Amino acid sequence: MADTILVPVDGSPLSKRAFEEALGDAESTVIAFHVIDPSDPGYSAPLDVDVSLEPLHGSSEWYEKAEQIADEIFEELTALADGTGVDVETETRRGDPARAIVEYARDTDVDAIYVGSHGRSGETNLLLGSVAELVATRAPVSVTIVR
Repeated sequence: MADTILVPVDGSPLSKRAFEEALGDAESTVIAFHVIDPSDPGYSAPLDVDVSLEPLHGSSEWYEKAEQIADEIFEELTALADGTGVDVETETRRGDPARAIVEYARDTDVDAIYVGSHGRSGETNLLLGSVAELVATRAPVSVTIVR
């Protein structure tokens, strides 16, 4: 068991599963960590969205929407933790997801990282998503990859 577990979350089913596993294994704290990737213009957009009606990529409205999506993800995950006795902290950063996750783990006192094997766009990579792979190979702490 680890005292503090960092869980990158993107709204995908596997990131939710990683969060749930972390809740079961953490001794005190789970940090739900969400990265807004400015290089991804279709950020968290379902396939049936009319992009002509969406905020312009990189605009302040686009970032506001991305922050709202992060808040919705955090609300759902925080509700899962009710009654578990585990504290949930939330953190949002902007940047390259893998780099931001590894940097946060280096700069913060976390004992482990639990990450979904692939996120919302990684289903085409059947074995391991690129973010999970980079985190697993570069993180300064143990990484558990959840399938």
